Amino acid sequence: MPIKNKPIIAISMGDPSGIGPEIICKSLSEIIFEYDFHPLILGNFDALEHIDNIIKSHLKFLKIDSLSRISDLNSDIIPVMDDSNLDFSKISPGVVSATAGYASMKWVLHSGRLADSKEVDAVVSCPINKESCGMAGSGAIGHMELFQEQTNSKNVATMLMTPGLRVVHLSTHKSLKEACDYVTFKNVYTKIELIYTDFKKLGFIKPKIGVSALNPHGSDGGLFGTEEKEHILPAISKAQSEGIDVTGPIPADTIFNQAIKGEYDVVLAQYHDQGHIPIKVHNWEHSVSLNLGLPFIRASVDHGTAFDIAYKGIANHSSFKESIKLAIYVAEHKSLPKFQYNTKDQ
Repeated sequence: MPIKNKPIIAISMGDPSGIGPEIICKSLSEIIFEYDFHPLILGNFDALEHIDNIIKSHLKFLKIDSLSRISDLNSDIIPVMDDSNLDFSKISPGVVSATAGYASMKWVLHSGRLADSKEVDAVVSCPINKESCGMAGSGAIGHMELFQEQTNSKNVATMLMTPGLRVVHLSTHKSLKEACDYVTFKNVYTKIELIYTDFKKLGFIKPKIGVSALNPHGSDGGLFGTEEKEHILPAISKAQSEGIDVTGPIPADTIFNQAIKGEYDVVLAQYHDQGHIPIKVHNWEHSVSLNLGLPFIRASVDHGTAFDIAYKGIANHSSFKESIKLAIYVAEHKSLPKFQYNTKDQ
């Protein structure tokens, strides 16, 4: 079982040909002594040593085979577990490969097993490369879908967070046409219910949920589509009848500004870009992702593998550092960190 009052945070390296090793080293070098936690890296030891020599983070890594050793380690020693048996010499920075894809998948699934069995308190994920994973024989769409399948979780969702704004997505990795077809009464209601349930678990007595419209101007009474009238509004009405504080559908060009001003604790966006764009415009460098509906805490960065700058020492690690900090906070407090809303116009 995890050590009381000192959470174990499992960190999966992601694709070893990307910036995962770099943002891990940069982030841990800045917070390892500031926060009271046990980091556990699931990844390749040689990749960490290689990037450490480039960026001079001066971290100390130790290969371990069992979690039982973590409690005996000094706080300046970071344990590394690698169940992929990756030969670092067989991969190249910034190059798609089945070898790297296979290793990244092994680390992701290992982190899920440890978290699901309560051997660690939270998981933080570096980005994987879907093409590399596909070459390794995986049809994985993303981390959330992998963990959903691994844990047999029925309803899951991705929530992006940045100071002043939280956004949950009705769908993420779907084409725009598929995403529009996904806007149904059942799917919208299920996501509202999931948000409400998980936010209650995360410390909100009565979470305020705003639901975005799908069509421009909220369809203008049916001039630009019928999804609002036929699906979104009925789902909201049903949730309201059950005591959930939910409002909408509100046009997408309005709702996110309202949320930033504090009118909602979270916004349900109808598809990937509708939710990602405001997060990345509002405060991208500090944006993080947290999954809802999984049986464990899982946070991640809000960016990709950045193959073009891998192992050059120039990757921005702000999002990953915030992801680790978020995982530690939620593991310790069983709630989301509060943030100050922008109230200057109210």
